[in-house]
Amino acid sequence: MAQDRLSVFVTRKLPDITETDLFSHFDCTLNLSDKALSRDELIDAMCQNDVLVPTVSDQIDGDMLAQAAKVRKLKMIASFGTGVDHIDLLSAQRFGITISNTPDVLTEDTADMAMALILAVPRRLVEGETLLRSGRWRGWSPSGMLGHRIWGKSLGIIGMGRIGQALARRAAGFSMSVHYHNRNRLDQETEKALGATYYSSLDQMLSQVDVVSIHCPHTPATYHLLNERRIGLLQAHAMVINTSRGEIIEEPALIKALKRQEIAGAGLDVFENEEHINPQWLKIENAVLLPHMGSATIEGRESMGNRVLRNIIALKNQQPIPDLVESAQF
Repeated sequence: MAQDRLSVFVTRKLPDITETDLFSHFDCTLNLSDKALSRDELIDAMCQNDVLVPTVSDQIDGDMLAQAAKVRKLKMIASFGTGVDHIDLLSAQRFGITISNTPDVLTEDTADMAMALILAVPRRLVEGETLLRSGRWRGWSPSGMLGHRIWGKSLGIIGMGRIGQALARRAAGFSMSVHYHNRNRLDQETEKALGATYYSSLDQMLSQVDVVSIHCPHTPATYHLLNERRIGLLQAHAMVINTSRGEIIEEPALIKALKRQEIAGAGLDVFENEEHINPQWLKIENAVLLPHMGSATIEGRESMGNRVLRNIIALKNQQPIPDLVESAQF
């Protein structure tokens, strides 16, 4: 394989520098239109190429992998993104298809976005900007656009990995007390550095904090982790922030709670069905809604491309894959 020029299929438009690098190393097919591929188009790409470079919007299930395995062409799926819940990892492992992702590079960008939402929701930034642009603003008044102070509030983090810890460091700048629930407790030194308090019970944490921010991966175990019952545990002034995956929240339950003002607000960058977002969201005034842009920085995207490139080069040279994903990890 080391002497062969691998065929690589890229499913979406990537940064120019990434596409140039891929072209220089491989026989590369690009998607210049940036239009999402159909299921059949993805199957064809997997059957005709050595490597597929998909994004989080490309759903790759076991049946699709089985069809590719019959052809025995596809060697690797080098995903452009950190999350891999869009790929059937167990099937890929069964068929001997290598999976890689692009971890670490989006940590600070995503934590920035979570912090931005934590500020935007209680201070009603989007509402204020909309009021000004509408021409309806008539100047300052002592009771106009009143929101809530974030300084000194309590932050509950669900999932204390790299992004959760990065958010905790930002929260310290606003004198927020940090609480967290995680599959595994952090070591004492890290807890002390972050000023973080561990809760083995998610329910207990939810009932006590002012802001809940989600940073765990989407897995079968975290699907609708924040369900109707748990949303009911939140205090009336609490806010929910999600920059992870939409599937972790039971959306109809959150919409209902916001409509009834059973909680104060939400800041969401991700949704359960992003191609067909629930139209009820557009009627919710106490929510800040963003189009999955938490990792959308030029620096972050180019770094992701670099990780994709090095993973495929490692495959070509029969070296260990730097960002190898195994089903046991998720």
